[in-house]
Order: sequence, then C-alpha cells, then structure tokens
Amino acid sequence: MGAKDEQITALTASLEAALAALEGERELRRRLELRVAELERRLPVDSTDSGTPSSKERIGAKEARKARQQSERERRKDRKRGGQPGHQGKGLERDPDPNDTQTADPPAECRTCRASLDGADAVEPRWAQVIDVEILRKVTEWALPGRSCPCCGTVTFADPPPGLHAGAVSYGPALNAAAVLLSCYGNVPAERASQVIAMLLGTKVSAGWVDKAAARVSAQLRAAGSGDAMIAALAAEDVLAADETPVNVQDKTSPRHAPGETGDSDRRRRTARMLPVRRTC
Repeated sequence: MGAKDEQITALTASLEAALAALEGERELRRRLELRVAELERRLPVDSTDSGTPSSKERIGAKEARKARQQSERERRKDRKRGGQPGHQGKGLERDPDPNDTQTADPPAECRTCRASLDGADAVEPRWAQVIDVEILRKVTEWALPGRSCPCCGTVTFADPPPGLHAGAVSYGPALNAAAVLLSCYGNVPAERASQVIAMLLGTKVSAGWVDKAAARVSAQLRAAGSGDAMIAALAAEDVLAADETPVNVQDKTSPRHAPGETGDSDRRRRTARMLPVRRTC
C-alpha cells in the first residue's frame, strides 16, 4: 500500500469518526430540545391544575398563582356582574304554566318611610317561582284473576306485570332505576346507595337488593351483546384515552377467522394485548 492509499484511509477513518460525532451531537441536541419543551410545558403548571404537590412546585409558583387570582378578581369599573354580552346563560327560565299558584301576604309598611300600607292602592304584583319535586310512596296491588278449566278442572291465574311475582312484594321501576344510577353511574357503594334511597325516596331497601338490581341490568346488557360491541369499538381505535391503568382489549390487527369459523371462536383465540393509551390527566 502506497503512501497515498494510507493517506486516503486515514482521511476516511477521520471522516467517519467526525460523522459519528456529528450524529451523536444531533441526537444530544434532539434530546435536549425535547427536554426543554417538556420543561416549558411544566413551567406554568402548579398544584391547582395538575397532580403536582405544592411541595414540588417551581420557585415563585405560589406568588404567580396569587397574582393571577388577584387579577382575576379585579374588575373594570364599567364591567357588570354576571355573564358578559355574548355568553350563553344557563339560568332557570320562568314556567308559563305552573302547577300551582300562591299569593303572598301584602306588605304591612313602606320599605322607605315605614308608614302603614293599610288601605293603600294595589299595583301590579311581582312574581317568584320555585321548582321542586314531590316524593310520594305509592303501593299498587294487582289482582290476578283465575279461571277453572271446565275440561280438566285446572285453575289458571293471570300473569303479573313484568318485574312482579305472584304472592310476593317487589320494588317498582323507579326504585330500581335509582339503585342502578347510584351504584353503576354514580359508583356509590351498595350499602350507602340503600341509605341514600331511604333518605331521598322514603323507602328502605337493602344493600343486597341494590346489588341484585345492578346485576339484573348487567345481565340484560350482556344478553343484548353490549360487551362484544364495546370490545369491538375499543379495538377499532388507534389510541385509547384512559385515566389510570391501561386498558386490555382484543388486538384488531389479529388475522381474521378462517372460512367456516365463527367470529366468536376466533375472538376467543386472539391474544389480548395493550393498545396505545394516552393519559388525559
């Protein structure tokens, strides 16, 4: 090998080393940029809008929060209280057809000079409405007529309405709905749900009955295919939003079932795997 070849080999090795060092610097810069972006994202975050404890807040976070709260409390002198122009209000609206109408006692004295208003001229009255509910415990007994067969003498009785049982006392749909809403939608424990029902609706129910009400709804949803539909909907998504732990769902990239096989049998053979999960809090 001549001196020229040795020089070319040395330059090539030096160039490769320089390119490797440059690639390392690029990777380091990329990581530093990501780190800076993450720190900038965390900069305005404090214990009021994240899970960061107050003991780990950045320096000056408490003072910045106080200044922000103070600026939010300050109002312009020309700004009126309540919703601003363009804001869609959510206040209560007056019912044009109230269920009941009452008249309050007229005032006895003037609110300014305290003079007696006996015999004073009446003016157009103001109005005030209140929306409330009435809790009424209602017990309905169904008579189930029976007929004796003229041929064999067998006695046949009418069937009770759905949810009722002959010779037994049952809770109606309103109480069942309350139990399901509290235990399933509100995540209220069964014992506490039974206490809430007793306090609000005036009917004592047991914790076991609350559990049975939720179980009946679960069985009906299962029979209607709700579970399979939910799994299919989750598996169809590329990214799932979850609160705490990841969600195990069927892998939608698994091969389809072979001809002659049912989707259920194929789905049971699939291996559950993690889909990407994005935290929402």
